[in-house]
Amino acid sequence: MTAEHVPATLQRRVRRRAGDRCEYCGLAQAMQEATFHVDHIEPRRAGGSTTLENLALACVSCSLRKGARVLGGDPATGEETRIFHPRSDEWGAHFEIGATSEIIGRTAVGRATIDLLQLNRPVAVAIRSEERLRSRWP
Repeated sequence: MTAEHVPATLQRRVRRRAGDRCEYCGLAQAMQEATFHVDHIEPRRAGGSTTLENLALACVSCSLRKGARVLGGDPATGEETRIFHPRSDEWGAHFEIGATSEIIGRTAVGRATIDLLQLNRPVAVAIRSEERLRSRWP
C-alpha cells in the first residue's frame, strides 16, 4: 500500500468478499508466506477511491505487476486493451483453466491480463496444480 491507509474494517470486507483468494489469478491466501494486498482497481493517481467497490484482494505477485496499470497489450493482436476489472467483469467470461492448470484468455481483456500479470509463471501454475489436486481451486 502507498500513502493512503485502507481501514482494517474495509480490508476485512474485501478479504471476506474475495474468499481470501486473489481476484486476478485465483490463488488462495492459505499456505502463502506473504499477506495478500488490498489493491485499488482504479489507481488512486487516476482518481480511484478507497471504497469497497474499487478495492480487490490481490496476491503480492499480481498486485506488484499490476501497480497503477489498467491497460495491457493483447499478445494475440498487439492492441492495447483494458485489463480485467474484478468488480465489473466476470472471471469466467475472460478466462478458463487449462488441463495443466494454466489460465487461458478467452478475450482480449483476458489475454492482456494474463500477459501483464504473468498469470502463467511456473510457480503460479504449480500452486494451482496442487490446489486442483486437493480440490481447493475454484
